[in-house]
Amino acid sequence: MRRRTSLLFVTPALLVFGVFVLYPMVTAFSYAFYSWEGTRQVGFAGITNFQALVTREPFRTDLPRALSHNLIFFAGTMLLQNTVGLGIAVLLHTRERTRRMLQTLYAMPYLVSPIVIGYLWTLLLSPAFGPVNTLLETVGLESWARPWLGDPDTALWVVVLVSVWQWIGFPVLLYGAALGGIPEELGEAARVDGASHWQAFRKVTLPLLVPAIGTVSVLTFIFAMEAFALPYAFGGSTGSPARSTDFVSLLFYRTAFDSGATDSIGTSSALATVLFLVIFGGAMLATSVLRRHERKMRA
Repeated sequence: MRRRTSLLFVTPALLVFGVFVLYPMVTAFSYAFYSWEGTRQVGFAGITNFQALVTREPFRTDLPRALSHNLIFFAGTMLLQNTVGLGIAVLLHTRERTRRMLQTLYAMPYLVSPIVIGYLWTLLLSPAFGPVNTLLETVGLESWARPWLGDPDTALWVVVLVSVWQWIGFPVLLYGAALGGIPEELGEAARVDGASHWQAFRKVTLPLLVPAIGTVSVLTFIFAMEAFALPYAFGGSTGSPARSTDFVSLLFYRTAFDSGATDSIGTSSALATVLFLVIFGGAMLATSVLRRHERKMRA
């Protein structure tokens, strides 16, 4: 009886997941193996659409470049979010009176849509009237002022930094919860044995944070590989300037909606399938490595 009641409560969520997530994924996967003329399916194509991604322009050029931008975006956000977020969480853990308020302030940006964040920072970084360049010129750093989103050398790093600024609250909250679950007696015992605060953190606290670090890392990878709204807000669907902010999701968008090709459904579905396999494979690999590391720690 209890199992039936539990199933009754879970069923609506399973229906929503099946209709809006599972069904589109399965249909997109099947579309990738057919030839298309507009919206008309004309026949089975095998792996032809997948071959087009590595043999036909613009995919042969754009796909490796966009994938490299996704990986750079992941590496940058992973490094900064994990280190800065962990540092902030440790500092807030010792401030019991203001901890909740500061955690809320850090979490507020990721409650806002990334597309809104992107357009807001586009205004802030404008070389014509943006306050960022104005502030740099005011304090005597004119040489640092530049068209941040118009320079291919800086545009991608702006996307990384703005993403870190927006999502830093997530690791702060997660690490804060993990720190709250670690008994204070462990750190106190290490310090009684002569360990410094840094040694106690590195030898006692940090290993116990590995599950939280793993969760943040895997979720950051998934977010980085499917990122769309923020790079779209900064560089449009073409990944301007000069494709320097082009991501795989933007390439998919151009292929499906902007290319005007008669076979766009097949090639865009193949591209979506490849992206899903990269995300799924990377997440599974990272999860297995982290679980192996956790088992070694417990042993």
